[in-house]
Amino acid sequence: MGKFQPWAEPWWVNLLIFIPVIVFLLGHGKPLLLTRHRLLMIGIFAAAFGFVEAAVVVYLRAAVGLLPGYMGTLSDLQHASETYQQAKSISQFPQSLLAIETYREAATLVMLVSFALLAAPKARERWAAFLWAFAIWDITYYAGLWVTVRWPASFKDLDVLFLIPVPWVAQVWFPVLVSGLSLAAIGMCKKKTG
Repeated sequence: MGKFQPWAEPWWVNLLIFIPVIVFLLGHGKPLLLTRHRLLMIGIFAAAFGFVEAAVVVYLRAAVGLLPGYMGTLSDLQHASETYQQAKSISQFPQSLLAIETYREAATLVMLVSFALLAAPKARERWAAFLWAFAIWDITYYAGLWVTVRWPASFKDLDVLFLIPVPWVAQVWFPVLVSGLSLAAIGMCKKKTG
């Protein structure tokens, strides 16, 4: 288990913690025109997409030999991957697959933005739909990795969050906290309006 690290790298990634605060402040007192049903549908899409992303990461790591035990059962994989370190694996990735991983990340963002544009008629609701989907996708991604390969073993495990434009590295607690706070902020804005 690693030591707690309060800061993400590069420095500007830490500014993401302000997104839920901004969402809450901008939504304070104004009705959020997203129904519970719509938020549920967005959440179902995002959760499924988050698991697909987790599976893709497992496949990529196995394909380049960074995931021991993948030829056995799921239980074998979970036990063999106890020493797996996601953040260190990026330096061992072949350049060709690293380029594909970067394109996959860009495609993920395009899909989440496109879904948000389709989910709501106005800019404010589209932004809320994007953050709602992104937060659920992100939390489900980590849950999917934990269910399949038992990673992260701790919220203090280092992860490469994104590669665009440079690698963003933080302990897992950071993106989970930002995502959780984003869900709470949107939920509070929604709760005020009924």
